Amino acid sequence: MREYKAYIDSLYHGSALDGKGLRSVVFFSGCNLRCGFCHNPETLYIRGKEITLEELVSRLIRYAPYIRKGGVTLSGGEPFLQAEFCKALIQRLKEYRLNVCIETNGYLLDRDMIGLTDSIILDVKNQEQPIADCLYAFLDACEQLKTPVYLTNVLIPGCNDDVEHLRALDSFRCSCSCVKGLKFLPFRKLCIQKYEKLGISYPYIHYREALPEDIRQAQSLIRGDI
Repeated sequence: MREYKAYIDSLYHGSALDGKGLRSVVFFSGCNLRCGFCHNPETLYIRGKEITLEELVSRLIRYAPYIRKGGVTLSGGEPFLQAEFCKALIQRLKEYRLNVCIETNGYLLDRDMIGLTDSIILDVKNQEQPIADCLYAFLDACEQLKTPVYLTNVLIPGCNDDVEHLRALDSFRCSCSCVKGLKFLPFRKLCIQKYEKLGISYPYIHYREALPEDIRQAQSLIRGDI
């Protein structure tokens, strides 16, 4: 029997922000992108801790009574970089009837992994460039496999909150029926100390944080007032 291993940064138990219900979150190390506003830069530049599949499963199922109405979310970093491990992990968690959600940037496509999960949280990166073609391919795969997708977008005032960016995001949202919702995440600078600790400059230091009215304005435009 193959022994699966992966590199993870950390585990967090009790999240109400990473999918429906109360959830345990696995933060995988490594990412194929280097977004300047990333809230978890430690997952980009530090290899993380190696863990076996069975060790991770045993640590997660300890919390099964608490997350039964929620589940487990695979986040990062980018889980699709360690797809073989993740697929094996999802199959094991299904044996315990645990719901599994994947948080991803959508730049890597693995149809088998999409087909195994219960839902996808797709964080759309539309800061300095148009929405990438690969995201449409990723969404099309979710549509074919009938996997529900919930979009998120980090709203950065003065960067991606203009009509052009929002129109592109709205077009993407409406391109497939598998998309069940869109949530704007307010840009925050709480991670600056992480960058300082890593000796990395924070590229988005000159942008202001998003206020509730920024989120309301973006939501009103997405709803059809563009």
